[in-house]
Amino acid sequence: MLLEVEDLSVNYGVIQAVKGVSFKVNEGEIVSLIGANGAGKTTILKTISGLMKPSGGKIVYEGHEIQKQKSQKIVAGGISQVPEGRRIFAGLTVLENLQMGAFLRKDRDGLKKDYQEVFERFPVLRERKNQDAATLSGGEQQMLAMGRALTAKPKLLLMDEPSMGLAPIFINEIFDIIQAIKQQGTTVLLIEQNASKALAIADRGYVLATGNILMTGTGQELLANEDVQKAYLGG
Repeated sequence: MLLEVEDLSVNYGVIQAVKGVSFKVNEGEIVSLIGANGAGKTTILKTISGLMKPSGGKIVYEGHEIQKQKSQKIVAGGISQVPEGRRIFAGLTVLENLQMGAFLRKDRDGLKKDYQEVFERFPVLRERKNQDAATLSGGEQQMLAMGRALTAKPKLLLMDEPSMGLAPIFINEIFDIIQAIKQQGTTVLLIEQNASKALAIADRGYVLATGNILMTGTGQELLANEDVQKAYLGG
């Protein structure tokens, strides 16, 4: 068990955004959280990353509770996040953005190799490595956000709406890349509005509604579920 979230509750002031959510992520899986806007998905990822503190419950990563740890220690422990809206650093070059992802790493030789791997995975980033990251297209910025997270050498990659706002040609490419990342040994916890795409590549999924988990199953089981189809897949 790589990650176990137990009875997690998170408040925004007086509003309870997450209400006693529990789920597990095994090593080597893609696990997808799906649900409507406002279901609490992004809040859960931010809490795992240490950007928000829970009001109750536990987050256990590699056997240790991390819900009270600072986000820097959580990243150093092997959890990286690709945030919603990409959040690349404008005014910095593509290469400098990648270097920000590797900020906590000390192994320079390993870093050079990993930059090369990112450039092999995303050739457009190599072509534009000296360009201001703000000049990239939306799809290219998403690739940069993914590459930046991967330079931290995560064991667990948290992805928040990677296909949002992208052209269809980029959406397919992003989901292919997520599968390739898994095949290279990185575990992925994925939040995605495009539920059909997310469940198609997920080993397991959880359906959230207003802060609670309604349903769980394999990706294929949830894809075939009539209630899921009606609510999230336009079926």
